[in-house]
Amino acid sequence: MNASPADLPADAASSVPAGAPDDTSAEAASVPAGCPAHTSSAAAPPAPELFTWEFATDPYPAYAWLREHSPVHRTTLPSGVEAWLVTRYADARQALADARLSKNPAHHAEPAHAKGKTGIPGERKAELMTHLLNIDPPDHTRLRRLVSKAFTPRRIAQFAPRVQELTDRLIDGFVEKGEADLIHEFAFPLPIYAICDLLGVPREDQDDFRDWAGMMIRHGGGPRGGVARSVKKMRAYLLELIHRKREDLGDDLISGLIRASDHGEHLTENEAAAMAFILLFAGFETTVNLIGNGLHALLSHPAERERLQRSLAAGESELLATGIEELLRYDGPVELATWRFATEPLTIGGQRVEEGDPVLVVLAAADRDPARFGGPDTLDLSRRDNQHLGYGHGIHYCLGAPLARLEGQSALATLLTRLPDLRLAGNPDDLRWRGGLIMRGLRTLPVQFTPGERVGESDTLSTL
Repeated sequence: MNASPADLPADAASSVPAGAPDDTSAEAASVPAGCPAHTSSAAAPPAPELFTWEFATDPYPAYAWLREHSPVHRTTLPSGVEAWLVTRYADARQALADARLSKNPAHHAEPAHAKGKTGIPGERKAELMTHLLNIDPPDHTRLRRLVSKAFTPRRIAQFAPRVQELTDRLIDGFVEKGEADLIHEFAFPLPIYAICDLLGVPREDQDDFRDWAGMMIRHGGGPRGGVARSVKKMRAYLLELIHRKREDLGDDLISGLIRASDHGEHLTENEAAAMAFILLFAGFETTVNLIGNGLHALLSHPAERERLQRSLAAGESELLATGIEELLRYDGPVELATWRFATEPLTIGGQRVEEGDPVLVVLAAADRDPARFGGPDTLDLSRRDNQHLGYGHGIHYCLGAPLARLEGQSALATLLTRLPDLRLAGNPDDLRWRGGLIMRGLRTLPVQFTPGERVGESDTLSTL
């Protein structure tokens, strides 16, 4: 609800170009990395390589170089697509709200070798393109208005007990072992089950969604074509579910979309399926990474982690609230906002961008811009002036941000309270980050802790 449903900060679909770095793909590893085209000074240090394994582990030094020497930078991505990277905060904020930068891939002046490489793998063939991440006003305005009813503060507040129940039940599944992989056993399933509940996916079908989502989040780590097949299966299921719900409407989001369509809002069946798809997709992966990256940052900064634990023990909530925003800024779940395409020639940060050019706003670089944030490379959970771009800006601001914040706060507070001596297991240098263009997240996060007791009646996911 990277971000979060619908149009995540990133309007956050995981949009991973074919051949993006992944340690299971020798072909991807052999793709030449994009390099800055120029520098602003003869005395500038050597340009960093982009999209290497070292870059995926810690991209922030490279982004610092780009901000200083090539802030609006043209590069060739691992997929072969050429695009502009926007790295400074002021330029990024402008680009995110610029109506001349369309979300519709139809505006891409794409060469033959780049065709179909700027979206979620498989969404074109599955006819799932008509969603908030790929459209502009007035269609965007119409669809967003329909979906926004599911993410009002009142609706999210009503959902809070369910999120807490899911959080405790998942922790119950490993609390007695004294060790866990917090990505696969906690951060991944929590938002999947939450968004399935919100959409109205029956409990008995939610494990199927978990399997499909697991294939999609691997970004090339599974069998060839696995992502596209998962997208196709998800679309078929959603169309069937829409038909079933027409006969038995409930209080869930899919039922709400059906009601809107039946009352003259002109929502086609494909639009309803595409909306449900992107809400699920964007609504889970960003939250997986928010929890995973956030826990990693806290475990890597013990003083800040202990400060938060003391605040929670005292029954305070202020540091948790500001802390979530700081974790989003410091190492957020969405590294680059999803694709935009220039509908006419324009200038960004002094750089001319031609009609049809793809533009990628680098949220991770903008949110560490020293021109906007004091001590940008320092984690400060009490940071006040924190207008980060982690959930985007403008009309594509993350629709599911309130739900993502709720899930993030529930996850971190409950883990740090129930597992007070939580610590990384093994060497931190052995942690691997998933290769991909849009999202930033860990493959695994192994931890150890003193075994505790379950608080729920069962630790089986079937009861979720």
